[in-house]
Amino acid sequence: MTLRRPPAPLLDAALVATSLADVWGNVDVEEHAAMACALLAAFALALRRRLPLTTFVLTLPTAMVTDAVFATLAALYTLSSLSRHRVLLAGCALAYAITNFLPWPWSSLKAADLAQTHSLVHLTYTLATSVAPVFLGQLVQARRELSLRLAEISDAREHKRLLTAQSILAKERAQLAREMHDVVSHQVSLIAVQAGALQVGSQDAETKKAAATIRRLSVQTLDELRHMVSVLRASDSRPTELTPQPSLADLQRLVGGSGIEAELETDLPEGLPPPVQRAVYRTVQEALTNVRKHAPGATVRVCIHHRDGAIHATVTNTAPTQPALPLPSAQHGLAGLRQRAELLGGTISAQSTTDGGYSLHLKLPVEDRHAPAPIET
Repeated sequence: MTLRRPPAPLLDAALVATSLADVWGNVDVEEHAAMACALLAAFALALRRRLPLTTFVLTLPTAMVTDAVFATLAALYTLSSLSRHRVLLAGCALAYAITNFLPWPWSSLKAADLAQTHSLVHLTYTLATSVAPVFLGQLVQARRELSLRLAEISDAREHKRLLTAQSILAKERAQLAREMHDVVSHQVSLIAVQAGALQVGSQDAETKKAAATIRRLSVQTLDELRHMVSVLRASDSRPTELTPQPSLADLQRLVGGSGIEAELETDLPEGLPPPVQRAVYRTVQEALTNVRKHAPGATVRVCIHHRDGAIHATVTNTAPTQPALPLPSAQHGLAGLRQRAELLGGTISAQSTTDGGYSLHLKLPVEDRHAPAPIET
């Protein structure tokens, strides 16, 4: 259990009262000069927190002319607990020792008396008495500063913990936003395109109505997803990957299930780092999604090769043969791909082709290994 420190005014009043008691016990009332010095020293303790050096100077005369030295010792302790000036403290302690050792008036001092044994004992006692409050004050000051430093360290650790928690949360939000865009947007946009095609091509009224409902709900879901990704997305954070994550082995399934007439040609070494495989997969996925949304009826060629110590993935589509469906877009797809490529030391570029199509190219540096024979699908 920690004891609470008494309030400062109450502690100061107690010191003044103790000093007055010391004056009452050690100073003769008839000695007016000595009484005046002792009372000045006692009441000067009220100033010890604001003017510690002045308080000590005001209490020094009582140590010179009386035996009431409590106020002087209290003032010296206060000065030592508040000051860092070691030379000043040593000088004040020496001043107290001299004034307390020498008799008053000083004219009564005889040189022969200083050589006596009891004078040496008295001098030693006086020096010890003057040094004690200085050491005690310095100890209290060191303890106070240590407590403040520990409090600062504790606050700094708490602040660091909060920053770490916020950083982790921001990474998770960015990670979640990217995965929602890459996975959910890909699937829902495919549903919307297929539902639109079914609505146009079917002759059955009920089928047309169901297809229109599916398309409407898909478009609404994409719009809500756009808002959700905007809220979750955080900049300047390197996201960690969630599991399970796609790899190059899933490319065939991705292209085959895209609902687009597409050709896949791969020429890649085995054992590529998982981040590189995911970057290639997400690039192809985003490109196919954009073709479905912005170039209906176009054909796609996906070429992924390994040459010159780098992976080159190119997705090229022809000009659209049907009008594009007005699907909502968050405009984060290419930005996310570019960020992913830069994190891996690569680049990504996109440009229109001469025949009215579009081409997306990804380049990622990897270790040069023996590449297997091309696989055409």
